[in-house]
Amino acid sequence: MQTADIRQRWLDFFAARGHAVVPSASLVSDDPTLLFTVAGMVPFVPYLTGIVPAPYDRATSVQKCIRTNDIEEVGKTPRHGTFFQMNGNFSFGDYFKEGAITYAWELLTTPEADGGYGFEPKDLWVTVYEDDDEAIEIWKRVAGLPEERIQRLGKDTNYWHTGQPGPAGPCSEIFFDRGPAYGADGGPATDDDRYVEIWNLVFMQYLIADVKSKTDFRIVRELPKKNIDTGMGLERVAFLKQGVENMYEIDQVRPVLDRAAELSGRRYGADHDDDVRMRVIADHIRSSLMLMSDGVTPSNEGRGYILRRLLRRSIRAMRLLGVEGPTFSELFAASRDAMKAAYPEVESNYSQILQLAVGEEETFLRTLSAGTSILDLAVAKTKDSGSPELAGDTAFLLHDTYGFPIELTLEMAEEAGLAVDRTAFDSLMHDQRSRAKADAKSKKKVLADLSVYADMRAKGETIFTGYTELAQDSTVLGILVDGRPAPVAVAGQTAEVILAETSLYAESGGQAPDQGRIVGDGFELEVLDVQKPVKGLISHTVRVTAGEVGTGVAATTLVDEEYRRGATQAHSGTHLVHAALRQVLGPNAHQSGSFNKAGYLRLDYGWNQALSPATRSEIEEIANDAIRDNLQVVTREMPLDEAKQLGAMALFGEKYGDIVRVVDIGGPWSRELCAGTHVTTSAEIGMINIVGESSVGASNRRVESLVGRDAFQRFAAERALVGELTSTLKTRPEQLVDRVGELVASLKAAEKKIQAFEAKALGDRVPDLAAKAQRTGDVLLVAEAVGSLGSGDELRQLALSVRGKLGDAASVVALAAEVGGKPLAIVATSPAARDAGANAGALAKLMASTLGGGGGGKPDLAQGGGNDVGAIPAALAAVRAELGR
Repeated sequence: MQTADIRQRWLDFFAARGHAVVPSASLVSDDPTLLFTVAGMVPFVPYLTGIVPAPYDRATSVQKCIRTNDIEEVGKTPRHGTFFQMNGNFSFGDYFKEGAITYAWELLTTPEADGGYGFEPKDLWVTVYEDDDEAIEIWKRVAGLPEERIQRLGKDTNYWHTGQPGPAGPCSEIFFDRGPAYGADGGPATDDDRYVEIWNLVFMQYLIADVKSKTDFRIVRELPKKNIDTGMGLERVAFLKQGVENMYEIDQVRPVLDRAAELSGRRYGADHDDDVRMRVIADHIRSSLMLMSDGVTPSNEGRGYILRRLLRRSIRAMRLLGVEGPTFSELFAASRDAMKAAYPEVESNYSQILQLAVGEEETFLRTLSAGTSILDLAVAKTKDSGSPELAGDTAFLLHDTYGFPIELTLEMAEEAGLAVDRTAFDSLMHDQRSRAKADAKSKKKVLADLSVYADMRAKGETIFTGYTELAQDSTVLGILVDGRPAPVAVAGQTAEVILAETSLYAESGGQAPDQGRIVGDGFELEVLDVQKPVKGLISHTVRVTAGEVGTGVAATTLVDEEYRRGATQAHSGTHLVHAALRQVLGPNAHQSGSFNKAGYLRLDYGWNQALSPATRSEIEEIANDAIRDNLQVVTREMPLDEAKQLGAMALFGEKYGDIVRVVDIGGPWSRELCAGTHVTTSAEIGMINIVGESSVGASNRRVESLVGRDAFQRFAAERALVGELTSTLKTRPEQLVDRVGELVASLKAAEKKIQAFEAKALGDRVPDLAAKAQRTGDVLLVAEAVGSLGSGDELRQLALSVRGKLGDAASVVALAAEVGGKPLAIVATSPAARDAGANAGALAKLMASTLGGGGGGKPDLAQGGGNDVGAIPAALAAVRAELGR
């Protein structure tokens, strides 16, 4: 049974039983506490918790999910996958335990010919929460399960809650017995791979509080409406129904595994370690494909970091299979072909996805090359020192700075006959993670528990009137102070205010929130932020500047007219720049992100090379020509499918509802789905001045532009600057570039002459310094202060020249100078001096300790520095004393 068939049977089964079929939500979760959608129930949490009224009594979905907490287990077990699909059926105060158990048993055991999954009842086991006698009775009655195939387990496995106060309840899990070939008898309680969990039924029936851990909480009462949340692992059922050993061998994943095997020349099934690597590649490529199809791009933080890690682990696994060249174009194509039937967007967005993937691969392959060179030097140095172990800080440097996987460092060090100090490496990694966690905690925005919005949301949705109105009379539905409901907020306090209607735009679609005020009888509020904390509600973060505001009172929202004008200019300007980019570069220059506020816009787009000055000017000119042409800006609302048929551009990675807003500028010249605020004609934008273009990733570029008055002010400032320069240099504006070029050339020629004079002056000092060599212990020693120098390179060259002047003698040259206001020391030794036991690195470290700093280096040449220029004589004396012993 193919995975697509399993998926469709699920949806058909529950649709026939009155469930609304809900499309999968994006992998990018709307929940601010989650990076990704980690379970099938995540999109339904507002309905399950009662924060948002459910639009249906029962629903079903096949939800895309990503989990990365078990990433190290991928490929090693039959069931751990980063990307997976969760079949779910949900009841919001409708059916409860008996209905959920009845549906589950019916679908699992109905023969395939009749639309079911055809599992044999004798192969199925269930677990229930230890005190849930009701569920046990239902399983016996509905399924006819004997007592011995129903196991009672504790809260750690069979009780569900969010980890916060709110709804909770016992679970019942269904397991498939793979047979004695896979482990010992004893049922799911044995926690063995023989028993594979395929379906979890959550009976959400209690309100809990005082949550201290997964197992430590207090049950407050039963919920007035009991809910059902279930999840079946689609990949787990697929590998069981397809008769393969694990989820990596099912029809949606195996093609990538096979392509990795072909590219590497290795055979799957011949070697355990190679098999794990192929399974990692198959999982990570598919996971990356699905993440990128939902708009995630590689970066160094958040979701982008997770994606980058998956991609780099894939490259590393291919390298360990013996493939050092690029492979993503082959591997991603295999995954696309396996997934496009279930998710057509992976094919429609494939050009952007592949561009991102290949760009990341090229970058990391270069990183691996650079890291390999550094590792080779570190290995050689370690061997020279006689140590059998590569230093942990070297391995950490490679990992942290160059993105060089520790596994690759271990492998290459082992090939060179060295171990790696894992204890030191792991300690440094632990310290880094601790710092990162502390930093993340300090930066994390304090968000109110979303349940505090439930009562307000129950009163209806906040109506946004700001497309046509700048002032709107309304009513205060609720107030939060310090994240908790409050009857009033008084002067000086910062609070969240929820209104029935508002003209203030909430941040979304890349557009910053409006600025403005909220006023009423006896109070005035300064608006600091406008957000959408839960679907349907708009929250205004305000500072109470006068009086006090209470719930239920009348209030009027007032948008800052000048700020809104600038914001609409910037958002419409973003559309113009996007259209101009695509006109010049082609359709692959697809917007991947944006931000705009009054006077400024930023647009990220898929492209892998910098814009030339001529191309940048052309894009700017096209956008400003569209402003000059005074194009009409028309907004319409329509069904999503109709908008796409009209050619409206759905931006890569954005999430849209069934009804969308289409913004046309000049008819089809620029036609995008967009919920932002816009001008009515393009001439209102005024002017676009592109001020920056830069890289924001391997295959992503960023254009930054000033808009309207801000754009004009930049041009005016640049005109004033040109005027001042032409006056100072006594030339005309059109001759300014040539005049500056002449001056730069003259300056460079003068610098060369100065360098030549300085080099001669340094050379003239060499004989006098060499003449000061004195026998000290077993060597000739020059230990002198040479005053102030322009750079460390000058001091280093002087020391080497003096050492050369002393010929083959056993000589040590220790020079110190003031460079940039700080002391610097250089020590150079001849081969004969090193044979006599003199070590430049040790002597430089000795001098540096006296100077109040650190130093070291190789036995023949080393340097040190510090902060105390006055300690130079003492540092030189320390060298004399050390060598004179």
